[in-house]
Amino acid sequence: MFDRYEKISEKNKDYNGKFFTGVKTTGIYCLPSCSAKTPRRENVEFFDTILLAEAAGYRPCKKCFPTVFDVHWNDFKNYIEIIPPEEFSFEECLVYLNRSDIECLHKVKNGEVLKFVRFGEWDVLLGMRKDGPNIRVSFLNRIPPKWVRAKAAKYVWDMFDLQTNLEPFYELATHDDILKTLIARYKGLRIVKIDDLFECLCWAVIGQQINLKFAYTLKKRLVENHGGKLDFDGDMYFTFPSAEVISMLQVEDLKQLQFTTRKTEYLIGIAQLCADGILKKEELNLEKDYEKLKKRLESIRGIGSWTADYTIMKCFNLNSAFPLADVGIHNALKGILGRDHKPALHEIQKFTEGWRGFEAYAAFYIWRWLYD
Repeated sequence: MFDRYEKISEKNKDYNGKFFTGVKTTGIYCLPSCSAKTPRRENVEFFDTILLAEAAGYRPCKKCFPTVFDVHWNDFKNYIEIIPPEEFSFEECLVYLNRSDIECLHKVKNGEVLKFVRFGEWDVLLGMRKDGPNIRVSFLNRIPPKWVRAKAAKYVWDMFDLQTNLEPFYELATHDDILKTLIARYKGLRIVKIDDLFECLCWAVIGQQINLKFAYTLKKRLVENHGGKLDFDGDMYFTFPSAEVISMLQVEDLKQLQFTTRKTEYLIGIAQLCADGILKKEELNLEKDYEKLKKRLESIRGIGSWTADYTIMKCFNLNSAFPLADVGIHNALKGILGRDHKPALHEIQKFTEGWRGFEAYAAFYIWRWLYD
């Protein structure tokens, strides 16, 4: 076994990604090649992955940008360029992002996705558009420093789930009558992720047992009343409210927005867990067993099977979640199969056995059929 401290003393780039260095005195973690002054041996601890470093409470270094060591990107200062894998269609993802005319957390204008994101103290309006095979990400309100540009690269990379290798999914689909048709139509579609665990859980809870249009209406009211705001070129952009903000609300505050008492209690309860550090994505990220992660989420009041599966699909790097009881999936399968009735749950369960390891992608492609 090589001496890790020796490698960071050498600033050895060959070991970038093979381990990460947590600096106890600063609370940051770095790549082995970081140009910062080498800390004393007793002040460091080493981690095999970024997830382990972040679960231990370390923040990424603003000099060596450890979160983007495996992100394919170019930095042009005024904008950045994301280089996606071959199996990616920005146009297909745009269909998903443009599915509601009352979406409040991003806008789609002339083929560009405009999204307001906060990176620490920096408020950044991102403009994401197709540029040849790549994604060009512009900084519309101001040019941020390089560490923020690196965070933006990671954010977009994760948003479009570009780390997932879809080749095995497409190979699997060639032998499946349902997926074969969907892949032919929507090839390159990727699960559009929600980075923030609190936002993802809230959106899933908001959507419980109501139609999608009213769910978007409730989200819009919540965001516009309690979220962050940015005025740019006469348009208002919003970020989702923080857990800290929602945790301080009373039930009546959300009932005024037409939330039910029960749903209001769920949202405030989840906010309190997140704000108090009891529920942390950094810790949940370490759980790679789908069933155990689902059980952990379901232990939270207001989170049932569908909500847990949706959250795992949209917020974690596990592709085994499949919301079996989802009405949209049932309706889509009825149409895809050309039937006059929806398939039974046991039949859908049988279908998923052939989608092992990519159940989440199967669900996302089935949902896509509904937008045609």
